[in-house]
Amino acid sequence: MNPKSFGRLLAAMLAIATAGVRAADYDLVVYGGTSAGVIAAVQAKRMGKSVVIVCPDQHLGGLSSGGLGFTDTGDKSVIGGLSREFYQRIYRHYVKAESWRWQRREEYGNKGQGTPAIDGSQRTMWIFEPHAAEGVFEDLIREYKIPVRRDEWLDRARGVRKEGGRIVSITTLGGRTYGGRMFIDATYEGDLMAAAGIEYHVGREAQTAYGERWNGVQTGVLHHRHHFGVLKQKISPYVDPADPASGVLPRISAGPPGQYGQGDQRVQAYCFRLCLTDHAENRVPFPKPDGYDPGQYALLLRIFDAGWRETFDKFDPIPNRKTDVNNHGPMSFDNIGFNYDYPEASYDRRREIIREHESYQKGWLYFIANDPRVPRDVQAKMQRWGLAKDEFGDHGHWPHQIYVREARRMVGQFVMTENELLKKRPTPDSVGMGSYNIDSHNVQRYITPEGYVQNEGDIGVPTGGPYEIAYGALVPRKGQCVNLLVPVCVSSSHIAFGSIRMEPVFMILGQSAATAAVLAMDANVPVQELPYSRLRQRLLEDGQILEAATARRSARAGLDLAQLGGVVVDDSQAALTGSWASSTAMGQWIAAGYQHDGGARDGRSSARFEARLPKAGLCEVRLAYSPHQNRCSRTRVEIHHAAGVQTVRVNQQQAPPIDGLFVSLGTYEFSVDRPAAVVISNDGADGHVVIDAVQWLQLVE
Repeated sequence: MNPKSFGRLLAAMLAIATAGVRAADYDLVVYGGTSAGVIAAVQAKRMGKSVVIVCPDQHLGGLSSGGLGFTDTGDKSVIGGLSREFYQRIYRHYVKAESWRWQRREEYGNKGQGTPAIDGSQRTMWIFEPHAAEGVFEDLIREYKIPVRRDEWLDRARGVRKEGGRIVSITTLGGRTYGGRMFIDATYEGDLMAAAGIEYHVGREAQTAYGERWNGVQTGVLHHRHHFGVLKQKISPYVDPADPASGVLPRISAGPPGQYGQGDQRVQAYCFRLCLTDHAENRVPFPKPDGYDPGQYALLLRIFDAGWRETFDKFDPIPNRKTDVNNHGPMSFDNIGFNYDYPEASYDRRREIIREHESYQKGWLYFIANDPRVPRDVQAKMQRWGLAKDEFGDHGHWPHQIYVREARRMVGQFVMTENELLKKRPTPDSVGMGSYNIDSHNVQRYITPEGYVQNEGDIGVPTGGPYEIAYGALVPRKGQCVNLLVPVCVSSSHIAFGSIRMEPVFMILGQSAATAAVLAMDANVPVQELPYSRLRQRLLEDGQILEAATARRSARAGLDLAQLGGVVVDDSQAALTGSWASSTAMGQWIAAGYQHDGGARDGRSSARFEARLPKAGLCEVRLAYSPHQNRCSRTRVEIHHAAGVQTVRVNQQQAPPIDGLFVSLGTYEFSVDRPAAVVISNDGADGHVVIDAVQWLQLVE
């Protein structure tokens, strides 16, 4: 027998020998090494159960350790349990002097998403470097002695063994089998869920499916600043701008976008969240990707030519002179339209899609830093940046995890929709809370009927405060599987998932899923039949936040309206148009809190404060707001008075000079035959517009 034949025979014998080998039996098998998977495993061990993490990942933590260090938190008061403990451990890491290698702690500042990155009173830190997060996850695994089987890929065709509606074991492509009493699918893709025969959905549902406004195709809806409407001129999609017959530029779809409100199979765009640095000693110049084609970025040149200069607006600072870089603008890091088949794709096809995304993003950076056609001011600034040498050392300093913003979503016992997030309907059996804006990235780049290029699918809608997430969203429908929970690919509509999909929430749901799994196995009942009262009691004991009232029992109260002089109208009494989100995150406020427009800058949000004054005469008009560095520096305010309308601009980044609450808008004459009014809008805004209260003080004659 020749050596090659002998080698093939030996390999075949080994495959036969290992195909049915069971590695071990566990109380809980967690498939997926994401942040949710790690937290689920820790919770199971805390509850006295045996657990294993089986995952295709080499690195633990998913996006939390894969570049997303500028955490999307929303209302931090509703982040509890092990999720909050993760951020407390991050805090303890950065208390150490040796953690500040490339800059001093005082040089970093304290910038976060609406609230400080470092909260000393709560001993939490919300912004961090990738290696710091991975270190926390590895510490948890080591402390709780949790076995992790890395580079183990579920055999999606034959690897799930079920008996009587129960998963008995899973087998990987490497031939190892893991038996368990309970299973959790903690992957971003929902591979175990799908292989187990659980119902799921991919893509956008039609608006009519769940009675939603923001689902389905959203042509004509332009939120945020990630579309071509922000440019001073319209952009032709054609190679020869004046000739459609010349062909379409790369990365623009020539197909129809679909009818407004209808469903489709498209998913929101993916990207890598890059960790860059401008520190020369730690900087690696942007590499030229294999097969680099500058023609792929011809559209970007037209965007620059139209005057766009927001390239660096989402270079968000994390410690040690690094950034978490996210998509921003009409053509940025999001590789729009190149991921539609990813959720259902084979492992090989997914690797191709990931490589294409990596090539696109590397090329985007290399193009801006090197192509002579790029505006000099932009290019010179980009050349100061590079990949961080001390991050992702085994992966060419490139993140090991692509940002899978959405893949499969289970259709479970309860489907979360925008109606629950916006509090139009109650949510049963809360197992945690979300609070981030409904945030879907663009889904397609298409040609409008007028012949111009436009992006579609980017949605940003405030939820109006935290919302509850139902236990039924974590479990399959009855009759499908009695011992599986899904804390990442949760049962929700596309648009609801746009808010739920945040890493702190995944950790919250991972803990709740593991708690339910343990209680269900102890009671010997299907996960669908676990008494909620028992689950709720244990979640509260372990520090989970299940209602907003629980989170705010100890929160500071706002200033009572009755303590203020004159006539005061609160933001809760204002007539609102557009999108506004409630908050109590910063500073002080009047009554229950204040509201902001989420930094939309779209001119579509306004608030009309209207009052009937007791008598005619001169009044000083004051505006209350909560200041912060992310606020608008030129908020448009209209004062409607007896002689007409006066427009003023207010810098809401500066602290209000009157009692730290109010700024004077001037003195005006008012009559009693028509209401006094103040209108605040985000027209021409350059940051978050904040509304809290308007006060009219009668001047003594």
